[in-house]
Amino acid sequence: MISVFGHLNPDTDAVTAALVYAHLLSRSGTPATAYRLGDLNLETAYVLREAGLDAPELLFSLPAGSLVALVDHNESAQSLPNLAELDVRYVVDHHKLGDLTTSQPASLRFEPLGCTATLLLKLHREAGLSIEPVDARLLLSAILSDTLHFRSPTTTVADRDAAAFLAPIAGIDDVAGYAMQMFAAKSNLGDIAADKLLKMDYKVFPFGTQTWGIGVVETTNPAYVFGRQAELLSAMQAEKAAAQLDGVLLGVVDILNETNRMLVPSETEAGVVQAAFGVETQGGLADLGQLISRKKQIIPALEAYFST
Repeated sequence: MISVFGHLNPDTDAVTAALVYAHLLSRSGTPATAYRLGDLNLETAYVLREAGLDAPELLFSLPAGSLVALVDHNESAQSLPNLAELDVRYVVDHHKLGDLTTSQPASLRFEPLGCTATLLLKLHREAGLSIEPVDARLLLSAILSDTLHFRSPTTTVADRDAAAFLAPIAGIDDVAGYAMQMFAAKSNLGDIAADKLLKMDYKVFPFGTQTWGIGVVETTNPAYVFGRQAELLSAMQAEKAAAQLDGVLLGVVDILNETNRMLVPSETEAGVVQAAFGVETQGGLADLGQLISRKKQIIPALEAYFST
């Protein structure tokens, strides 16, 4: 049995990709089970509820040598702690290749797309398998989430075409309306603790000799997040100390206005933000303008800074 899972602090693409890819593998003759490596965010919970599905089982560890498939990630810092001891047989991802190593040849599929879901649609077509309605809904949801309904600079023509193909199969006539419902669910943050809010879409990245945590809150109500700025800055400092990180940043992306104001917890991070983005930090905030994509805009700029 292959265990299929996305990254830690999973987003909608990570969870739905695990579900759909496990189903695809099983339909192709390779029994597989989907898992998740963290709590669902509010948007993903909404997507699964609308699809009539339960969340995949939460996975904390696997015995050494277990057969696994990775979706929506390939870096060890974003995966199970003993990934190096596992037998990685498949990887389906739309991110850059990280520090992945395998014990034997594996099936690897990487493409520069806005979402893993778009690649999974391609894999279905290549396998000669139709997309079932529930899987179509999951894939469409992931595309809308990862591309912010095609607002993100990561969006490709293939993502738009995939969404147009999937929508009628999923039975979703008003794609824009459904996307707004997803974003509304994501933005209904209520009384979520600051440390959990930080970790809702959070990844750890190695930059040379340093390790940084980079979180993102995508919302239609940024005022709510900034109203909790002091709490969040404190949670960021606590996470930095607890995880022994060199820095932590949290981008607050206004989905509707396509802007990013970043929470910056100390002078250390402020210096890096100034050097990497040419932006000063004032009152714990740095205005990054329209740099809304962590994958395509934020991480590359940080990598370039730390490589000099």
